[in-house]
Amino acid sequence: MTDQMQWAHAISTRPSLEAAVNEVVESATSSLKKSADLGLVFISSAFASEYSRLLPLLAEKLSVPVLIGCSGGGIIGTNNFGKAEELESTPALSLTLAHLPGVYLETFHLTDDELPDLDSSPDAWIDLIGVPASPTPHFLLFSASFSSGANNLLQGLDFAYPKSVTLGGQASGSGFDSKIALFCNDRLYRDGVLGVALSGNIILETIVAQGCRPIGKPLQVTKSDRNVIFELDQQIPLGVLRDLVASLSETEKTLAQNWLFVGVAMDEFKQELQPGDFLIRSILGVDPTAGAIAIGDRIRPGQRLQFHVRDAQTSAEDLELLLQRYQNEHNPQQGAVAALMFSCIGRGTGLYGKPNFDSSLFQEYFQNIPLSGFFCGGEIGPVGGSTFLHAYTSVFGICRQA
Repeated sequence: MTDQMQWAHAISTRPSLEAAVNEVVESATSSLKKSADLGLVFISSAFASEYSRLLPLLAEKLSVPVLIGCSGGGIIGTNNFGKAEELESTPALSLTLAHLPGVYLETFHLTDDELPDLDSSPDAWIDLIGVPASPTPHFLLFSASFSSGANNLLQGLDFAYPKSVTLGGQASGSGFDSKIALFCNDRLYRDGVLGVALSGNIILETIVAQGCRPIGKPLQVTKSDRNVIFELDQQIPLGVLRDLVASLSETEKTLAQNWLFVGVAMDEFKQELQPGDFLIRSILGVDPTAGAIAIGDRIRPGQRLQFHVRDAQTSAEDLELLLQRYQNEHNPQQGAVAALMFSCIGRGTGLYGKPNFDSSLFQEYFQNIPLSGFFCGGEIGPVGGSTFLHAYTSVFGICRQA
């Protein structure tokens, strides 16, 4: 009988870091019953003053070749009853151990000044990461901040590893100036991007729930410069938007005033656009004089976009639609052994008014699949075949043996 991939998850809410470490290590190691090849650790910002103690405490109790993780404003983990919990604003520690036969692991830590420029060849990125393009690696990334370098890294990985899946998130804290931490083996980092490449006998699939729904109709960008739109369907964008808002119901008008976004169509040729076909971006501002609209990404003439709104119901419906679509295209139970969840700190209880919403909905479709992750300051996941940084998003990674 061939050796099978196994994952074990543990979570602790003990306020003592020593007690929390002891609890998760004991629980995860006893559940795994195999040698661990990979450890993922996520620690809540309630322990911010003790981040430097985490890795030494784990090293006393745990031996694993690759251990990687970060801090989060909230922690997501699976309890002893197999139920996922989203623990926000409370001390929490999550540990995942994975037995990964036939999987090759390589960690890396990069800062902005180490990255090749975007005109470099794929070989420059492959040399930097230290991982060949074949067998296809998949990447978990944890970032200290989302600088232009992080965006360039995602573009570089997509360029050099076109068949790879990349997901993860930005380490977060409990406030704007909170301390964050990235952990790799025996090292603690406060900057850059930390990653692990998983190559070989592993498949990583994603669900990226951006939590918005379209209003109005798709429009073509007919004049733009970098991230500023000057014409939509050869009309002044602000005028188009005002006409759209005037046509909405009172409920939707309120949403548009508070939670208005732009969805950029990722497939230039697809006629019938659906949820999941758009990359959601924030509206950064408007120029009342020129009638231009600035958005949180570059946009070029010829691209199509559609205005979107967001609220708790929309976010819930968006995730359920994507879960149903995944279920129709795959058998969620067939070979899936674990899942990772990287969710925006703007979701959770603050959005839904109750805890564990996204994780509970996910587990309705992926029964008995353990889940772990954290609440991010920004999320990493693919849309339309390219990898992006997101906001207000829940990114799920489903792990299975190849």
